[in-house]
Amino acid sequence: MNKIEMNELDRIRHSTAHIMAAAICRLYDNVKLDIGPPTEDGFYYDFDMNERLSTDDFEKIEKIMEQIIQEDHPFTCEEVSRDKAIDMLKGQKYKLERLNDIPDGEPITFYTCGEFTDLCRGPHIASTGEVKAFQLVNVAGSYYRGKETNPMLQRLYGTSFKTPKDLRLHLKQLDEAKKRDHRKLAKELDLFSISENVGPGLVNWHPKGARIRSLIESFWQNEHYRNGYEMLYTPHVGKSSLWETSGHLDFYREGMYASMDVDGQEYYAKPMNCPFHIEIYKANLRSYRELPLRWAELGTVYRYEKAGTLHGLFRVRGFTQDDAHIFCTAEQIEDEIKEVIRFCNFIWKTFGFNDVKAYLSTRPDKAVGEKEQWDKAIKSLKDAINAEGLPYDIDEGGGAFYGPKIDLKVKDAIGREWQTSTIQFDFNLPERFDLKYVGKDGLNHRPYMVHRALFGSLERFFGILTEHYAGGFPLWLAPEQVRIIPLSEELNVYADQIEKKLLIHDIRVKIDKRQDKLNGKVKNAQLEKVPYMLVIGKEEKEENKVAVRHRLRGMIGKLKLDEFVTMIKQEVTEKRDINKEVPH
Repeated sequence: MNKIEMNELDRIRHSTAHIMAAAICRLYDNVKLDIGPPTEDGFYYDFDMNERLSTDDFEKIEKIMEQIIQEDHPFTCEEVSRDKAIDMLKGQKYKLERLNDIPDGEPITFYTCGEFTDLCRGPHIASTGEVKAFQLVNVAGSYYRGKETNPMLQRLYGTSFKTPKDLRLHLKQLDEAKKRDHRKLAKELDLFSISENVGPGLVNWHPKGARIRSLIESFWQNEHYRNGYEMLYTPHVGKSSLWETSGHLDFYREGMYASMDVDGQEYYAKPMNCPFHIEIYKANLRSYRELPLRWAELGTVYRYEKAGTLHGLFRVRGFTQDDAHIFCTAEQIEDEIKEVIRFCNFIWKTFGFNDVKAYLSTRPDKAVGEKEQWDKAIKSLKDAINAEGLPYDIDEGGGAFYGPKIDLKVKDAIGREWQTSTIQFDFNLPERFDLKYVGKDGLNHRPYMVHRALFGSLERFFGILTEHYAGGFPLWLAPEQVRIIPLSEELNVYADQIEKKLLIHDIRVKIDKRQDKLNGKVKNAQLEKVPYMLVIGKEEKEENKVAVRHRLRGMIGKLKLDEFVTMIKQEVTEKRDINKEVPH
C-alpha cells in the first residue's frame, strides 16, 4: 500500500484522528477500530464500542487528547509482514478486513504514537506535540463500509487547524452555517418538505419554494435560448436495452431503481438523461452543416442513494438535472468549450457567486478514446479556463475513463466551497451508440460529445442558494416581493387597489389584513424575509402614496406608487443583491 500524498493540514488532521482514537482507547475498554481519515474540513474515526458516545463526552475526550499532545509522542512507522500484521490485529475484526484489502506485494505499515498503534498508510506529522488547535464537533452513526447490512459504528467527528485563530474562524463559520441550514430555513420560510409518507429523498415543493424554482428555471431556459441552445423533453423511464447499450446496467445498476415490467419487457426509471439525448441525435442523419448541436433539458432523474447519505436537498433520490449535451466536430470543440466556461461563469455571477475556481481532471492510465482526442480535449479545456481568467488546479490522471473534465467550484457568502458545474468530455457513449455525422468529405465521422451540468441539480443548487442568502433572497428571486400593511380595516379597499396595480406589473405581492398592530405585521414580514413593505395609513391614502420600508435598509419614505414600481423594477432588472449593499 503506497503512501498517499497529503498537504500539511491533511497530515495534521489525520494525526489528530489518531490522537482521538488513542484517547478513546485510554478511556474505554474493548474498542474496535475501523478507519480515521482526514476530510475537507476536519477528520473522523469510526468505532465499535459498548458505550454510546454523545456531545456530553467531548470534554473528557478532549482532555485526554490534550494530555497526549502534551506528552509529545513521535509518530513512528513500521513496515511488517502480513503474518505479523495479523498477529498485531488480534481482536480487531474491522482492521483485519481492511488488512485483506491490501494487495499482496504492497507494503503493510503501522504507525505508533505512545501506546497507540494503528494499521495505517500514513503520512503523519513528526509528533503529537505539533497539533496546536483542535475540537470535537459531532458524533453520528455510520454503517461499516457504508453498507446498510453491516454493523452500525459510531463516527466521531473533529476538526484541527494549524493555529488557534484558524480554528476560531472555522468554528465561527460552522455556527453561521447552522443558522443558514437550508433544512431549518425551509421550515421557517415554508419552502419545501420531505415526507416519510412520500419517501426519503423525495422533495415536495411548497408554493414559495416552487415560485423561486420557477423563476430559476425561467431564467435558465431564457439564457440558454439566448446562447444558442435548444430545449429537449425526454421520458422518465426507458427500456433495459437502452441502459445496456449505455453501460449503466453493467456499471451503475446498484444506483438504479428496481425494474418494472411493461408488456413483458424491463423498464428502468432513468438515472441520467444522456442516452435519451443520444437517441434524439440518432433519429436523423446528421451533417457537419448542422453542428454544433447544443441541447439542454431540465430532466428529472432517479437514483438510489443509501438512507444514511440523504441530506436535505444536497443528497436526494429524485432530482432535476440541468443537463446539456453538445455534439460538435473536432474543429469546433475549442470554441464550444470556451463558450461553455463563459456561460457558466456568467450564470454563477448573476446568482451572486463571484468567487469561482476550476479543477481540471486529465487522462487516467486506463481510458477509452485515442490519445490525440484526449490531448485536443484537454487543451481545449485549459484554453477555455485561461480565456475566462479563472484560477484552476490540475488533477493529473483524475479524469473518468471516458474523458477529461472541468469541475467548477464556487464560494458562498461565508466562504464555503461548493462543487457545482461539470463539463465532461465523453469518448465512450458516441462509440457505444455508434454516433456519426457526414463530413465535408462525404464520409462518416464520430462527433465530439460534451456533457454539461451547470447547477448540477436544481435541488442541490436551491439548497446552496438558500444558505448563501440565509433565506433572504434578492428581490428578483423573492417569492413575495412586497407586503402591503394597512393600518386599519377601513384601509383594506385602498390596499386592494394597490395590490391590483402591482400585479399588473408582475410584482409578487400580498396584503396583511390581520387585526394586529403595525409592529407585529412588520416583524412578521421581516421573519418571512419579504424585501419590501408598503405601510398604508389615512395620510398615505389621502396623498395617494405608500410608505416604503425595506427589510434591511429600514424606512425609505413616502413614494407615489408609480415611483415605487419604477424603483423595484429597476432593482429586478439589475438583479442586485441588497444583502451585499447593506451592512448587518
